[in-house]
Amino acid sequence: MIFSGFDLGEGTPDETTICRFRNSLILKGLDKQIFAEINSQLEAKGLKVKNAQGAVVDATIIESSARPRRIINIENDREETQTQFEIQESKDKDAKWLKKGNKSYYGYKGFLVTDTDDGYMLKTKIEPANVSEMNKLEEMMTGIKAETIYTDKGYSSKDNRNIIKGKYKDGIMFKAARNKPLTGMQKLINRFISKERYIVEQCNGTIKRVFGFTRASYMTREKVDAQYCFKAVCFNLLKGYNKSVALNYAF
Repeated sequence: MIFSGFDLGEGTPDETTICRFRNSLILKGLDKQIFAEINSQLEAKGLKVKNAQGAVVDATIIESSARPRRIINIENDREETQTQFEIQESKDKDAKWLKKGNKSYYGYKGFLVTDTDDGYMLKTKIEPANVSEMNKLEEMMTGIKAETIYTDKGYSSKDNRNIIKGKYKDGIMFKAARNKPLTGMQKLINRFISKERYIVEQCNGTIKRVFGFTRASYMTREKVDAQYCFKAVCFNLLKGYNKSVALNYAF
C-alpha cells in the first residue's frame, strides 16, 4: 500500500486485477524489461557495479505448485473383481520429474546468474526440471558483462570451455571421469572456484528462505519464469536497500 500509493478505501485493486496485470506483463515480455530497468537504476545510484569481476552460473530446483502424476489404487468390494488403477495427470503439464541424490522432484529448474562483487542477480530462466545444465551455459552467459564465468562441475564439458574461450576467463570446475581422476592442480583450481561460487548459494538460500520460492505459485513454464524474474527484482531491491543503509546513502 505504501509503495503503490493506494489506501484501504474504495478503488484498491483486487486479486483478479493484479493477476490480469501480471499476466499482461508476461504476454508483452515486460517482466524482463522491469528486471533490466531495476538493475540499471541500481547501477546509476552506485549500488551495483556495471561490469563485474566475475559472474556465477548456477541452477536450483523449484517444485511445481500442482501435484505430480499419481497412480491411485482403487479397491473393490467384491473379491471376484480385480483391483483397478486410476492415473491422475498433473495440471501443470510443463513440469517434469528429476531425481537428485535420493530424492525425486516434480517441477522446474531455475537457472540464474549472479555477480561475484555483491551477489546481485543478473539473469534468470526457468526450464522443466529434467533440462540438463550442460546445454544452458551459452544462453545464460549471453549479454553478461564480466571477466570470468564460474560454474560447478555440472557444466564441465569441452564444448562449454570452447564457448567461453576468447570471451571470458574459464571458471568452470573440473569433473572427474571414469578411470580418469582429477589431478592435484585440478583439485586446487576447483577449491579456488568454490570460494568464488559461494555467493550464488547465498542467493539461492535467500530466494527460497526469505521470498518463499521453494515451490512455484503458478502453473506453466511462462508464469513460473515470470515469477522467478519478479523474485529477482525483489531480491536485488532488498540487496540495494541494505547496501545503501550500510553506505549511508539516501536511497
